[in-house]
Amino acid sequence: MVKYTSEKQLVIPGFESGFIKNLNAENRWVKLSRLIPWDELAGQYIKAMREDFGRPATNPRIVIGSLIIKHLCGFSDEQTIEHISENVYMQYFLGYEGFNDKPPFDATLFVRIRKRLGLEAFEEMNRRILELAGLIETHKKEDDGDKSDSKTNKEAGSGPITHKGRLLIDATVCPQDIKYPTDLELLSDARKKSEELIDMLYEKKRHGKKPRTDRNKAREEFLKVAKKKIKGKKEVRKALRRQLSYLRKNINSIDGLLDSYEKIPLKQKNYKYLLVIREVYRQQKEKYKSNSTRIPDRIVSIHQPHVRPMVRGKASAKTEFGSKLTLSLINGYSILEKLSWDAYHEGRDLIEIVKGYKKAFGYYPKEVAVDKIFMGRENRKSLKELGIKLIGRPLGRPPKGETFEDRAGIRNPVEGKFGQGKRAYRLGRVFAKLKDTSESWIAASFFVMNLLTLVKQCQHFWLYTKPGLLFITFRLRARMFIRNILIKQPKISGLVVSEP
Repeated sequence: MVKYTSEKQLVIPGFESGFIKNLNAENRWVKLSRLIPWDELAGQYIKAMREDFGRPATNPRIVIGSLIIKHLCGFSDEQTIEHISENVYMQYFLGYEGFNDKPPFDATLFVRIRKRLGLEAFEEMNRRILELAGLIETHKKEDDGDKSDSKTNKEAGSGPITHKGRLLIDATVCPQDIKYPTDLELLSDARKKSEELIDMLYEKKRHGKKPRTDRNKAREEFLKVAKKKIKGKKEVRKALRRQLSYLRKNINSIDGLLDSYEKIPLKQKNYKYLLVIREVYRQQKEKYKSNSTRIPDRIVSIHQPHVRPMVRGKASAKTEFGSKLTLSLINGYSILEKLSWDAYHEGRDLIEIVKGYKKAFGYYPKEVAVDKIFMGRENRKSLKELGIKLIGRPLGRPPKGETFEDRAGIRNPVEGKFGQGKRAYRLGRVFAKLKDTSESWIAASFFVMNLLTLVKQCQHFWLYTKPGLLFITFRLRARMFIRNILIKQPKISGLVVSEP
């Protein structure tokens, strides 16, 4: 038997009255909306706003909730707005009073949100999540010498807590959305942009004859080499020399056109392109003359000049192009310790991260699990002086019959956090173009992961991000943990937790 409903029978008004009155209380967005501490997060967001200037801002819950939906589901900015305007459950999650088929705001607002918040705002929001989880507050009380704790310590015959917990540290690269750069393509892009700048600056009445660019000839010479699958070194070097000459000629023409103006008539964006093109020409000329493969602060994209190559030595990609970050993992919560667009030695920041742990939590970690690059002699010596156990391969020949495979497996959670972020939260390819917005993109991904970790410890429910991609089961934690959260934060709006 086959049942079929004709498309002519689907009437929009009848459908509208049907699904609005019968929302499913077990829906994932309904459950998630009751567990997120909206008031706490909105307070941190409002701090980044100006109350005495500008027109009325969008509801903070809608902004924060849209960011959560975007990174949780892996949508683009435009897709996020479309799904919100089509999904009644997402609108309930954002705090709507009723269904509205209009978009909550324009997709371009995401860019301004990333610029406005930045790393500092997300760090404050992540810190608030740690406080809601009972980590930072508990440590502050112990550090300040709470009376009940001091009595317990005296009765037990022990002093204040100096070492507690396990700290996992590792570093990774978040690649940017740029094509794989080559010197020839980079020079070609710079040449094409210089031709656009000449077209912008040229005025027939002011300059008379337009400077010659030879753009068609330059493009033909570039494509002649770029389209070949196998390129010889001499052939590539000759093509680089030709592109350098065309670019130098265009830069000289731009300088000549600018001399006739009292002020630079270019907008900020185009003036930035001019500065980037000059630097690209200088770097590539120096690289060509020295016949070297390396150059300091090398620009790999004229559209994203802040991106630098990161040599990682991975099997899939020896060199990645993006930002490098150091992450610490504490009880399942991710803390972004450092984010840089320049390559750096992550092992030199180990002791500073450990001291930051002491400053935030009130005591040093009992154990530190790190990669081999962190296990230098100076770091080993400093950790030993601080009384911290280093989980990893010791120096010298290992004792007979002893293996360290179990110790290496302790670092799996932080490696899994990187995989989770890159596969499910769009950290594997950052689509933001600007430096500030890219940093906010990365920080927002870890903020959403920490927020879901908090929810995971409060309630049991199923949540999926992409169909067939990732299913996460949130298990109920112990009764005492939930009770601690409710006792310390009784004014949290929307955090409804029932004891088992």
